[in-house]
Amino acid sequence: MMPELGVGIGWRPEIAGVVRDLPGLRFTEVVAESLPPDGPPALLAALRDRDVTVVPHGTRLSLGGADPVDPARVARLAAAADALSAPLVSEHVAFVRGGGVEAGHLLPVPRTRDSLAVLVANVRATQAELPVPLALEPIAALFDWPDAEYEEADFLTELLDRTGALLLLDLANVYANARNRGQDPAALLDRLPLDRVAYVHVAGGSEHDGRYHDTHTDPTPPEVYELVAALCARRRPPALMLERDGHYPPAAELRRELDALADAAGYPRITG
Repeated sequence: MMPELGVGIGWRPEIAGVVRDLPGLRFTEVVAESLPPDGPPALLAALRDRDVTVVPHGTRLSLGGADPVDPARVARLAAAADALSAPLVSEHVAFVRGGGVEAGHLLPVPRTRDSLAVLVANVRATQAELPVPLALEPIAALFDWPDAEYEEADFLTELLDRTGALLLLDLANVYANARNRGQDPAALLDRLPLDRVAYVHVAGGSEHDGRYHDTHTDPTPPEVYELVAALCARRRPPALMLERDGHYPPAAELRRELDALADAAGYPRITG
């Protein structure tokens, strides 16, 4: 687990200057595949050197795919952890390729015993090559495969129990999945293994054709802030991170969103 680090924001090249200038920042996350092989960009390395915790976040291991994990991709994630002195790394409970074909998206895995066995094998193989612990993030899924043998929370809990992995809890994904299934997001939250949370994602989304999409390009909705407060009332997480990807608002708007997240969680503001 990480020490208590409060509120952070995902590092992206487009907003690197904004992230750098946050006076109280102690935590950020970077998409692992965006890092050049010769080391982190100067602005990101500067955060590391001022003792900001930087976590590499993988998106392309395809842990839920039927094929074994690619050793080169695992090695790249391990190298990112070393280069950033990261306390852990994270990836998704999803697959992104099959039969050599790249989907270009994070796709949900069937919640079956066979699928769980594949996930467990791929996670264990990945963990064996990593220098730090691994946290797993359940994705926002626009559909569920038929003939599920587990509810989402039970599937995730068994995966963590069998691998010893930590949980990267994305509250925006909890909200999206519950809303799209016609369920209560707080009820889903209560069934998740909150004692395994390494850190938390928060992001915005929007509705299209009756489905809620986790876009990362929209402001965080009030319902997700309510989940932040509900989580912190149950078990205070070490860190909460705002995700923004594309359509970046002005710096002042990003700061207001970070302040709203800090206020919902009961953490100090990091904007000065």
